[in-house]
Amino acid sequence: MIWQMQSVYLSGFNSSSLSSRAAHTMLSLKQKIGQLLMVGFDGLTPNAHIEHMLRERQVGGVILFRRNVDHPAQIAALTRRLQEINAEHTNVPLMISIDQEGGMVARIENGVTPLPSALAFRAAGSVADCETLTRFANEELRLLGFTVNFVPDVDVNNNRRNPVIGVRAFGETVEEVTTWSLAALRGVQAAGMISAAKHFPGHGDTDVDSHLGLPRVPHARARLDAIELAPFRAAIAAGVDTIMTSHVVFPAFEADPDTPATMSHAVLTGLLREELGFNGVVFTDCLEMDAIAKGPGTVAGAVAAFKAGADVLLISHTQARQEGFLDALADAVTRGEISESRIDASLARILALKSRHPVAWRDLPLDPAPLLAQPAALALSQSVHQRAVTVAGTLAPLQPQQPVLLITVEVRERTEIDEVEARPDTLAAPLRAAGLGVEEIRIPLAVTEADRMRVLHKAAEAAQVVMVSYNAILQPAQQALIAALPAEKLWLVAGRLPYDLDLAPAARGRLTAYANRPAALSAIAGRLLAG
Repeated sequence: MIWQMQSVYLSGFNSSSLSSRAAHTMLSLKQKIGQLLMVGFDGLTPNAHIEHMLRERQVGGVILFRRNVDHPAQIAALTRRLQEINAEHTNVPLMISIDQEGGMVARIENGVTPLPSALAFRAAGSVADCETLTRFANEELRLLGFTVNFVPDVDVNNNRRNPVIGVRAFGETVEEVTTWSLAALRGVQAAGMISAAKHFPGHGDTDVDSHLGLPRVPHARARLDAIELAPFRAAIAAGVDTIMTSHVVFPAFEADPDTPATMSHAVLTGLLREELGFNGVVFTDCLEMDAIAKGPGTVAGAVAAFKAGADVLLISHTQARQEGFLDALADAVTRGEISESRIDASLARILALKSRHPVAWRDLPLDPAPLLAQPAALALSQSVHQRAVTVAGTLAPLQPQQPVLLITVEVRERTEIDEVEARPDTLAAPLRAAGLGVEEIRIPLAVTEADRMRVLHKAAEAAQVVMVSYNAILQPAQQALIAALPAEKLWLVAGRLPYDLDLAPAARGRLTAYANRPAALSAIAGRLLAG
């Protein structure tokens, strides 16, 4: 980067203070417990909710989503203000985190270098480019005031019907995932960001979204050792800072059929700590996901996760649940159910991590925009996105002199992964920029009969039809629509899972860039025209 960040500790907070028990004794029990919680909130500026959690509950971390970000100056102002509020009562800096994986899971798009999805990186074919572009993107996050990026995803995506991992994984084999995820990890480390391998001990071979239910991976221990655990072992050996848990049940490790890994002492302490030797910080995935919230409940699940061996409990949305956990954990210590020494053990790991990644927020630029999305980073991003475009079978070019009916399948229900937003930047934009006449119809993932009839009526009259699907392999109504479209004038673009391309074997073109974000769609438009 042109702008070199300085490593400046906040006054009174440094690694030497962590060499004794002084850091523990200087903090009250309330402050210690606060360090164990990472919270989210709504808004582009600090609202009453987050100000209360920082000032009164003294939480140690904040996570930002798309609901919190707009443009670089706003993001920088927000992270600075969060640190300022935190500094009013403590010299221990906040961890400010984000999921900026790339592709579909990219909370920030405006003003930063676009990252392809993990599977697109692998498709583009250069491990070196993966490391370099990941470093560029994470250096930009540092300039914006972030300290934690929850990457890399080291799940092995060996289940085509996985609704939550898919293109977020670097491949379908241990070798692919290990090679590419370690390149991404090196990029995060080189940028000075805190890294996180997820979702332990593996979320790849599930067909239930843990945001919506409780998945199970029933394989025997030998299979899990050979496949699911292998990339985590490699990440630990490479010095990954943190590991994020999965809300997935593993009967090979945990006897209780209703206890997911996040809440399992056998998984988090027996397997991760004792057997694999991981000594870093363990984050939970968000405890408001339905696998926890509709099971034991977020508060009870968070306490159970801490007892199991987690260090930082992630509760991304609801203030009542966030405060409920803090109260419940304090009560458990008061009753003697959880020892203060157990609190101190997690606290030591958290403070050591913060010390190794000092926060120089006072020295960050007020408007980092001129330092972001530099020409070299943008050029590499464009090159990777273009090389990632994958064509199934033969590809006939679109005819630029003929109009196009564009059918865009869009997400209309929010999950932790799919954040709903009004998006003008569909494939229509780059096609129109290339001079094509485009009529666009937008439809939901679960296509209604009215949607189907409207689309088919338009398609019958159209000269060229392009459909951008979204996980159609998991959506029967989308599949039925694809099957009913006239194959002789259809181009199918898989907007997320590439397996959608199998649904239209006779189409004039089938291609994917493993995402439907602007940079990926721009690359897709180029190939549609070039053939």
